[in-house]
Amino acid sequence: MTADQWIALFAGIVGGALRVGVPFLFVSLGECLTEKSGRINLGLEGVLVLSAMAAFGGAYWSGSPWIGVLIGAMAGAVLALLHGLLCSLQGVNDVATGIALMLLGTGLAFYLGKPLIQPQAPQLPAIPLGGWSDSTVVQAALQINALLPIGIVLAVALWWAFGRTRAGLLVRLAGDSAMATKALGYSVNGIRIAATAAGGAIAGLGGASLTLFYPGSWNEGISSGQGLIAVALVIFARWSPLRCVGAALLFGGAGAIGPAMQSIGVSYGYHLFNTVPYVLTLLILVITCKPGAVATGSPGELSSAR
Repeated sequence: MTADQWIALFAGIVGGALRVGVPFLFVSLGECLTEKSGRINLGLEGVLVLSAMAAFGGAYWSGSPWIGVLIGAMAGAVLALLHGLLCSLQGVNDVATGIALMLLGTGLAFYLGKPLIQPQAPQLPAIPLGGWSDSTVVQAALQINALLPIGIVLAVALWWAFGRTRAGLLVRLAGDSAMATKALGYSVNGIRIAATAAGGAIAGLGGASLTLFYPGSWNEGISSGQGLIAVALVIFARWSPLRCVGAALLFGGAGAIGPAMQSIGVSYGYHLFNTVPYVLTLLILVITCKPGAVATGSPGELSSAR
């Protein structure tokens, strides 16, 4: 390849990481908050798809992408709240409920979103970061989602809250020891329900970014399993909101390799390159999830038999 092709490839991967990584960022932050409270939400795929449809519909009918973002976050919060309420019942399993909610969320989105497949909704504005370069390739690659800075600020806020605020410490306490939380007079179920709903709202922002920025349309295959991948991403990030930023960009860059290769004329193995995020997910799970071992940073209630 020529020097220009290498530059275009690098710019395409970096730009793709900034675009494709945004849904990963929000969904992983939402799951990080949920798991910090001691609950797993495998229904995030359903949350992501339902919020993507709701955000697109809200933007289409209101004429404002930001109203669509708000509606997407609300849809994610409602579905996650249902998960939290069901899991607070005696004898209900988090994993089984999450799978059921995933099916419910995707089913609702596919049914309610059929009239939205053809229309175009107003899109979120792009922030141009490539003005320093004369290259049109670099300029196009560095058109970033307006939600990306919000996601980074949110990651820093969660990191700060977990270590410095009463609410954050209570979430961590509920995730590490339910008995200690009860002994201090706090409701474990109440904390977990609130954290799960808030996590769903954050994940809903990721759904909004799918339909209101990249790829910027609604269809039934919009997610491609990103909600499920985000669960592995949280493990990879060791339940740290700040590490979720780097992990999301890593996965976003992995997902951008195929399109970046095609943009410079390399079409051989294009579909193989598109499998990189899924292969990376499997590798992370194999490396980090060893039988009989507890992953570093894992909330105590997740690693205990419940």
